[in-house]
Amino acid sequence: MAKNVLIPLVLVERISQLLMYWDISKYDRAIQDDYYCVVRELELKMQKLQLREAYSTIIRAKDEDARHSARMEYLWKRNQIGKL
Repeated sequence: MAKNVLIPLVLVERISQLLMYWDISKYDRAIQDDYYCVVRELELKMQKLQLREAYSTIIRAKDEDARHSARMEYLWKRNQIGKL
């Protein structure tokens, strides 16, 4: 029973950055696995949000050159999804 919640983007970014600073090497393997899973999911979510922003840049482009540049950036970001 998964439910979605709205969390401000700034808070998600801060949580993600904070988790990167923690040293969990002394914890149990199960906790480490959970930690890496959560960090990966947060990073994946951040990539998807950046991809959405890149797409909106295509839509808001003021001329064809800007649209082409935005499209190239979008395609590059889309190719990077999941690569951490």
